[in-house]
Amino acid sequence: MQQPNASATTEATTTGARLVVDALVANGVERVFCVPGESYLAVLDSLSDETAKIETVVCRHEAAAANMAEAIGKLTGRPGIALVTRGPGATHASIGVHTAFQDSTPMILLIGQVAREQMDREAFQEIDYRRMFGQMAKWVAQIDDARRVPEYLSHAFHVAMSGRPGPVVLALPEDMLSGAIPASEAQPIAPSAQRVQASPSAAQMERVRELLAGAKKPFVIAGGHGWNPQACADFQRFVENWQLPVGLAFRFQDTLNNDHPNYAGDVGLGINPALAKRIREADVLLALGPRLGESTTGGYTLFDIPKTKQTLIHVHQGAEELGRVYAADLPIVSGLAEIAALLAELPAPAQPAWGGSAAQAHEAWHAWRKPLPMPGDVQLGEVMQQLRARLPDDAIVTNGAGNYATWLHRHFAYRHFRSQLAPTSGAMGYGVPAAIAAKSQYPSRTVVALAGDGCFMMASSELATAMQYGLNVVFIVVNNAHYGTIRMHQERHYPNRVHGTQLTNPDFAAFAQSFGAHGEVVTTTAQFAPALERALTAGKPALIEIRVTKEASTPAATLEQIREAGRKMRGE
Repeated sequence: MQQPNASATTEATTTGARLVVDALVANGVERVFCVPGESYLAVLDSLSDETAKIETVVCRHEAAAANMAEAIGKLTGRPGIALVTRGPGATHASIGVHTAFQDSTPMILLIGQVAREQMDREAFQEIDYRRMFGQMAKWVAQIDDARRVPEYLSHAFHVAMSGRPGPVVLALPEDMLSGAIPASEAQPIAPSAQRVQASPSAAQMERVRELLAGAKKPFVIAGGHGWNPQACADFQRFVENWQLPVGLAFRFQDTLNNDHPNYAGDVGLGINPALAKRIREADVLLALGPRLGESTTGGYTLFDIPKTKQTLIHVHQGAEELGRVYAADLPIVSGLAEIAALLAELPAPAQPAWGGSAAQAHEAWHAWRKPLPMPGDVQLGEVMQQLRARLPDDAIVTNGAGNYATWLHRHFAYRHFRSQLAPTSGAMGYGVPAAIAAKSQYPSRTVVALAGDGCFMMASSELATAMQYGLNVVFIVVNNAHYGTIRMHQERHYPNRVHGTQLTNPDFAAFAQSFGAHGEVVTTTAQFAPALERALTAGKPALIEIRVTKEASTPAATLEQIREAGRKMRGE
């Protein structure tokens, strides 16, 4: 008797892990960042079948993996992907999720989870991620049914990119990932998720025109996530046509070429007092994209709350952000590309009342950029200007948090869209992994990470990642042997009572060399430019340690000056 054909009677099967990877491929994901864990081994196994489409970048710490994914979201406008294991892996990765939320960056964190039959027993490394990430993500979910993986992943990409972008967290029970299901029962994989954004109405655009045309001292603050090269070009046309002075929000200094004659400076920490005065005295303020959060508003002191003295036009991608702190006279929910295209065509007055103000503001920025002398043999302001002179316009410069970054913000000039990667959340340890991610995304572009000694050591193990994948980032470490920002605040509030801010550091050049990277030390301003040239041409990851004195606290103040101000504040 003839036996039945087995291939004709056996139904094809698939797994949750395979469906996860299929969804990543369908959404054009080119690389994922991870620290491997047994809770999602099935996903790693499925990724091994797709190495021609998706690169798996293995990191040394989950915080770095999450920060790398967040950096990809900033650079591309599409979600960066991080995979981590349950419990400790997820808690380590939470810093990247928090940064993505505060920075409005699209990102998806995939977390391996305990098996479904073990849940609610406090099983090994078990956490309820809906509760853990509830306030730091746009959406948190757990996929309990493998058949619905395509639906959940499609929704995750749409949520991460639409409205105000942000992070999504999905928990993946390990038995859901590995268990076989009939392929016919799985929901179909969606094509690449589309960005969904609102556009302003014709009436709103006419009101924008009326308010600006009737102004005597208008000012624009631009920034936030959601820009693209075309939107930046349209925005530039708009401010040129209207002759408007432009400030760029905290850590979004690459939205407009800083050499543009309408650029007035960055609106963030350590703002130019002349720029702050110009903004306070404006009669119409167009906030195009930024949240108007604490850093951009000088701790909520730059504008009155809730009603600003200026007539406020606030444009943001998320309706929930409008009116959160400031009650705008004209709130507009819109994607930035959508409104920028309309602003570029907005008819401008022939002879505006504010004519010449942009040139005056730009000149004030040039005066503000001139380095002031600082204690010691290294002048960081001059170093930042040497860095700008040597790097190509499209070079990507990253940083984390710390007083060292104030020299970068004040003295560097960004000339290319998405050449700045930095956390508005103020997270330390960001610059190193962000630079590695940037180099993996754009291998032909020069990438430089600027870090303080404390900031660098929080992610220093990722030098191994840079070496493993041949990502030739230049790491510049400003070493002053203490947590400089906290020491500054300590001296201001508790002068001469130094405690808990001192650091003991390695020889950073030797540390880099131990990984096989190029490393050297700079102790004078004159040594920096030649060292930078050697680092850029080393043909491998390179580190330059710049040793500076503790007294160099900020571009405008020494520790002793801050200490003296603290004494006066305390009446001593």
